[in-house]
Amino acid sequence: MSNQRQGAVRALRDFLSDGAAGGILLIVAAAAAMIAANSPLAHVYAESLHFRTGPVLSPKLGPMTVHLWINDALMAVFFLLVGLEIKREMIDGELSTPEKRRLPFIAAAAGMLAPMIVYFAVAAPHPELHRGWAIPAATDIAFAIGVLALLGNRVPPALLMLLTALAIADDLGAIAIIALGYTDGLSFAALAGACVVIGAMALLGMTGVRRLWPYLIGFALLWYLMLLSGVHATVAGVMAAFAIPHRTREGKSDPASPLCLLEHRLNPWVSFLIVPLFGFANAGVSLGGVTLTTLGEPLVLAILLGLFVGKQAGVLGGIALATKLGIAERPAGTGWWHLYGMALLAGIGFTMSLFIGGLAFADPGLQDKVKIGVLAGSLLSAVAGYVVLRLAPRAGHADP
Repeated sequence: MSNQRQGAVRALRDFLSDGAAGGILLIVAAAAAMIAANSPLAHVYAESLHFRTGPVLSPKLGPMTVHLWINDALMAVFFLLVGLEIKREMIDGELSTPEKRRLPFIAAAAGMLAPMIVYFAVAAPHPELHRGWAIPAATDIAFAIGVLALLGNRVPPALLMLLTALAIADDLGAIAIIALGYTDGLSFAALAGACVVIGAMALLGMTGVRRLWPYLIGFALLWYLMLLSGVHATVAGVMAAFAIPHRTREGKSDPASPLCLLEHRLNPWVSFLIVPLFGFANAGVSLGGVTLTTLGEPLVLAILLGLFVGKQAGVLGGIALATKLGIAERPAGTGWWHLYGMALLAGIGFTMSLFIGGLAFADPGLQDKVKIGVLAGSLLSAVAGYVVLRLAPRAGHADP
């Protein structure tokens, strides 16, 4: 193999091993979706996503389409990984002690509440838009870390850890919102079956079963039962994750534990296939007829301001309140400009916001407005966050 080829292979390996690479691919996928939706191939893009593949797994959903397989099946795997990360972090990671949990939990809670308030302040006169209340409440960790990667060593390590912990706590809140806020027409028989499966998976863990395949079969059964239950099927991923056993050694995760093994194996598939594919399938919106006045439409404006204004106000306000009251300490090496830049990046709602928007509104016209609001709010948050962190003092030279 030539030196040039070896260098290319090494560069690709380094890129794929970089935690920010998935975020960069997501940005590329979203851009590709926008290009496809506004090109002569727009009809091919739309028809491909809504191509009926079958079978009929749920009478409510009808025949499965490419879009349904991505949003209802592949995203369940995404939520499985999210659940594994949450469980690991709460056992021996950044959320493992009350002291570690305080700041990210307070920041996440305030960072979810404030966007909802902003959303309702704009959408209150329009009852048909109230179902979208949770759209601006979520943070896209992959996208945010992708932006941080562009800043290199200008970002204090503690800031990256805080953003990651905050996003994990944020994901936990988003999962609860999806399960409780976007559920209707419950089938109690299917829910009972799901409880039996969860119980069986927990029993496997308690009896020392370490092989992954029984848990994966349980996850598949759980996904199907949740699909029938009326609770969104992706919640099955988190439920399954919390039933998969995890071991620690000397206070650290045991790499051989089922949870760590599954998390390690799922991570590249989720980061480099599932999340970018979701972005490509959901970010495409035609900009034909979109003008500056479009940004002033109630739904678009409510989401845009919720993400850009509500998120930064909630996250930074939560951190300021927690530190002022002595509940938590500001992370070492970070100044208020760093924390403000991070609060802005928390307004990148992309993946979760688009996902919740799809649950909130069935009307294609409203879904397009959701996409415009999410893309505009996320882009504005990303650019503003990058600029603030780029101009902030370098790591180790934080403001007092």
